[in-house]
Amino acid sequence: MRALEKLIADASGQAFHLTEKVPVSGGCIGESYRAKGRERDYFVKCLPARCLGMLEAEIAGLQAIQATHTVNVPNPLCCGIIGNQAVLVLEWLDMNALGGGSARNLGQKLAEMHAIVQPCFGWRDDNWIGTNPQPNAPCPDRLDWVAFWRANRLGFQLDLAARNGYGGRLQQQGERLMELLPAFFKNYRPHASLLHGDLWGGNAASNSRNEGLIYDPACYFGDREADVAMTELFGGFGQDFYAAYRETLALDAGYPVRKTLYNVYHILNHLNLFGGGYQGQALGMIERLLAEAG
Repeated sequence: MRALEKLIADASGQAFHLTEKVPVSGGCIGESYRAKGRERDYFVKCLPARCLGMLEAEIAGLQAIQATHTVNVPNPLCCGIIGNQAVLVLEWLDMNALGGGSARNLGQKLAEMHAIVQPCFGWRDDNWIGTNPQPNAPCPDRLDWVAFWRANRLGFQLDLAARNGYGGRLQQQGERLMELLPAFFKNYRPHASLLHGDLWGGNAASNSRNEGLIYDPACYFGDREADVAMTELFGGFGQDFYAAYRETLALDAGYPVRKTLYNVYHILNHLNLFGGGYQGQALGMIERLLAEAG
């Protein structure tokens, strides 16, 4: 308890006296709780000490989103090692389900963030998508999005799937898809946008001002369609969100096909995280894309 108090006091420059830990749901490899203090409250995430880099990457992503002055995120305070745990400390925010005005706000602000043109595809460091590595090294041509997606997203997850024992038709069709990737970009040239990178419904909420809020990012610079596509993968954002996004920044006519290309990355990642229940879904998505590519 005193170690956490010191970590927070050193990072904030203000005294902190912990009075209660209230567990918060979420996460599958650690625990999260509300650290209630006499002075203020914080959100604390705890992972095994070996996972400190994951928490450092989370802070870097939150800071990058903050720097755009668009979408709301929790203010990151610090991370560090306490005993055998890595801990992340964020400001505590009272959150509610996304909907109505907050969904519209998030759609507008996400589009504003995506409209800021970034220098290249990739990211300064590798990070994580769930607990799997997410390589972000720019390709030799730093504006070659197809090469980046082939090497660092689709190809990486297919290689990981092969190492996990998922071979056969998944690999054969996956290789075909990687060869045909340029077909999906004949009339569309994406620019590099800052992406949240893991934008499913569990990483978005409404704050006390009824504004949209996102957290737990896996940031990199990429095609904005990849963020929008993931919001559709598991649901939870609603039509107000999409209407506001499109009013602020229109989507290309080819998005309905490319969203499957972007979401197959996340389904392959789920296959590699959680097992074979996702194999059929991944293969089905790949084969639909092959049919679209001709």
